Amino acid sequence: MKKGNSLDRRDFLDTAATSLAFTIVPRRVLGGAGFVAPSDKVTMALVGCGTQGLTEQVRLLPLPELQMVAACDPNKDSTDYVEWSKDSVRRTIANGIGKPDWRAGRPGVPGGREAAKEIVELYYGSQKSSGSYKGCSSYADFRELLEKEKDLNLVKIMTPDHLHAAIAIAAMKKGKQVVVHKPLANRLQEARRVIETARQTKAATHFLPASPGTEVRLIAGWIREGVIGNLREIHNWSSRPFWPQYPVLPADTPPVPQGLDWDLWLGPSLPRPYHPWFTHAVFRGWYEFGGGSLADMGHYSLWPVFQEFSLDAPVSVESAPTHHCAIVDQVSRAIQNDYSYPAACTIRFKFAAKGNRPAMDIFWYDGGIRPPVPEELEEDQGELPVEGMMWVGDKGRILGGFRGENSRIIPERKWRSYWSAKGQEPPAAPERRAGSQPITSPDWLKAFQAGESTYGSFLRAGPISEAFNLASISLRLGGRKLIWDSAQGKITNRPEANRYLGREYRPGWELEPS
Repeated sequence: MKKGNSLDRRDFLDTAATSLAFTIVPRRVLGGAGFVAPSDKVTMALVGCGTQGLTEQVRLLPLPELQMVAACDPNKDSTDYVEWSKDSVRRTIANGIGKPDWRAGRPGVPGGREAAKEIVELYYGSQKSSGSYKGCSSYADFRELLEKEKDLNLVKIMTPDHLHAAIAIAAMKKGKQVVVHKPLANRLQEARRVIETARQTKAATHFLPASPGTEVRLIAGWIREGVIGNLREIHNWSSRPFWPQYPVLPADTPPVPQGLDWDLWLGPSLPRPYHPWFTHAVFRGWYEFGGGSLADMGHYSLWPVFQEFSLDAPVSVESAPTHHCAIVDQVSRAIQNDYSYPAACTIRFKFAAKGNRPAMDIFWYDGGIRPPVPEELEEDQGELPVEGMMWVGDKGRILGGFRGENSRIIPERKWRSYWSAKGQEPPAAPERRAGSQPITSPDWLKAFQAGESTYGSFLRAGPISEAFNLASISLRLGGRKLIWDSAQGKITNRPEANRYLGREYRPGWELEPS
């Protein structure tokens, strides 16, 4: 850590504490309404400074109870990242720090640890009378960060999926609070290790895509009233992927970009040549580095389903992936691929009965695939949305529960009959809120301050993590059905598939037993 940075941060954290030697007036009183004493702030390090990491970072900077003190990424600073609309990442950051011309005119998409450090220091500097702040350190290696940042409370992990487990486990063992992006890990055994470490260390944790599931709770209430009979199936479809999922491995070996530590980026994965197909947003399409569309979006929509219906790990998983063909020596044939996710797929998870709930299935669709339009919707001359959820009982269907859409019983006549029986009119569709919204502290930060667990505690993530990692194995095997014994931690019908429950580690990156 640079001496200048250390002094500036010490000044930030300790000045108010030193003043206590001369007064007994509480600092909150001196600071006025909303003031948070520097020594009461949660100090946070951002690990993973790509586009998602940086755009979420600027939403956290204004929070008075949070202080960002470090940024970590194997990439120093570059403009070779990927975004979903032109100049959107730079504009989001620039507006978030109140400097519309930040890096304006530079080609490409920004990212990297030095970009994150610059953003932090520009924002905090703008809040000081001097206009300057130098209190954010930067690291290439998360292990060095955890060793040197003695005043660190919280680690927020926004790296590619294959690094999640290694960083989360190391941070919890150092006594840190941990927030991790989806998935918890992209190997089933690693996810179990993360959860067990959280249990042993009693760390405050939050799984970022977890939500309280207000819409799902509403639908679950209707189901318990019996409006569709016994719940038998849930169908969930997504328009992802929004990134290339290459059907072949790259054949060329371009040089490693300046400023990128490729060995650190690989982390626990076995050595392989650098290629831009593996990095940034594109990592999601590879079994080694990502979790595909299901891990990217399914955690958001299905987390509250697992919680509300007390789902354990599935008893079986089967899938139907698409495939690509190639012509070799004038012969056309399907490409045998166990390294990248398919362009589209369907997945079926079977769950055993539990308590008063009968056995049920969850169906996942991505890449533009959707279920057939049900008769109930055809009656209303309707169509399924591009993304959505449908709940199927033995006496009817509900459409909704995904991204706050207008959930309703279908067809319309049943929806109106339901509310008529209550002497009410059907509720109006929720209004879409446009424009910027007030910045509020996330639930996980409030819970961490109070020393409480959240609805997204790692301890609740076991069943969904096992389900999604088993789905990846099924896809990797070309759509094979897997029968899962969660108690033994084994796939019982295809013993050869068990090797994909973990990974082969690069020497020095093996995860220690919990």
